[in-house]
Amino acid sequence: MQHRSRVLGGALAGVLATAGLATLAPWSSQATPPGEKTVTATMFERKFADVAQACTDQLGPAGYGYVEVSPASEHIQGGQWWTSYQPVSYKIAGRLGDRDAFAAMVKTCHGAGVKVIADAVINHMAAGSGTGTGGTQYSKYNYPGFYQDQDFHGCRKDISNYGDRNDVQTCELVGLADLDTGSDYVRTTLAKYLDDLRSLGVDGFRVDAAKHISATDLAAIKGKMNDPGYWVQEVIYGSGEAVRPDEYTGIGDVDEFRYGAHLKSAFQGGNLAQLKSIADGKLGGDKARTFVDNWDTERNGSTLTYKDGAAYALANVFMLASPYGSPNVYSGYEWSDKDAGPPSGADGWTDEHAKREITGLVGFRNAVGSAELTDWWDNGGSAIAFGRAGKGFVALNNGDGELRQTFATSLPAGTYCNVAKAAPDSCDGNTVSVGDDGKAQLTVPARSAVALHIGAKS
Repeated sequence: MQHRSRVLGGALAGVLATAGLATLAPWSSQATPPGEKTVTATMFERKFADVAQACTDQLGPAGYGYVEVSPASEHIQGGQWWTSYQPVSYKIAGRLGDRDAFAAMVKTCHGAGVKVIADAVINHMAAGSGTGTGGTQYSKYNYPGFYQDQDFHGCRKDISNYGDRNDVQTCELVGLADLDTGSDYVRTTLAKYLDDLRSLGVDGFRVDAAKHISATDLAAIKGKMNDPGYWVQEVIYGSGEAVRPDEYTGIGDVDEFRYGAHLKSAFQGGNLAQLKSIADGKLGGDKARTFVDNWDTERNGSTLTYKDGAAYALANVFMLASPYGSPNVYSGYEWSDKDAGPPSGADGWTDEHAKREITGLVGFRNAVGSAELTDWWDNGGSAIAFGRAGKGFVALNNGDGELRQTFATSLPAGTYCNVAKAAPDSCDGNTVSVGDDGKAQLTVPARSAVALHIGAKS
């Protein structure tokens, strides 16, 4: 690998003119998103103006702490969703909006009490050649103002052996030009790009394809930043593979892909009781970002998806109600073609982030905080229930018939709103009484949930 420095190209200097760079400050990893509201909504491929509106109308009022937005950088042209993951420059000039729209979105979301996580593609640049969405003329290994041939790893072939660390981290992911992240120039360029997004108010980053960047290189890039904010890294676990998710926990949080697979096994296999051990064999809960699915897993079949209907909704309820990890609610769009890009208008979005059972459980998460899990109950099959140490209680029924049961809730006596079905200020017909003994007699319909918390008492 080449290690060198040089004067930044004119294009990069222009993009970064407003970054306000200063003396580098020390950083430390952040375990779970900072703040009292730790739930993230990923608004996949939503235009920045639409994300801003969602922050005001839905995410802020529901109590989300964070919104994750798709990559902002200029990318290759084309209608497919994955074109967003082939950058050709670090200008904000993609199909989701320009620099002004991005900055306005961050400001609006902050005004609604929602912080912003930017999806950052820093492992690679685009394949092929052409004109980018912002007018940049590029060819593979030559991206004017940013990178030339010497800024890429020498392995100019696709990754073929995931048991070989060098192959995974220096060869090319599906033909994409792999940046030499061991180079001081590349590290500096990437750090300045991320600092520029921070200058626009971004609170943190989701690092795309982090598995394909060595932890040493990634830590060095972060160390060059002025103030890196919150980081979560995409490191997919693979049995027997050379690169492991736990290598990256010293840098920031890590997306826990095994979590979604575990949920799919439980909800499709008819045995929710196995969810009692959801944390076993995974990253520590203080480093794991959990999700039911994302745009990759919904397309490769490794997790549940919106197409699974009630089971998908209940999996999200479980994720938000249970204490392990930091939950990320995925909100994408309907598709039949796996390559299809986002809808051009208001129709076709799944709007998972705004559904009643999800927003109600975001409030639940905020209300129970870090309270420990108590009073676990299961029927050995399709139904489970548990408390959150006097602050919350949830029962899930993934079966075909209704569930009638008296539960120990750990809650104080009172009348509570079932926030999985109704808003606390409009809860007629959806209330639950908890006795002085902390018990509640419940009827939970098929494919449904009951969720109670101390912030939603009638």
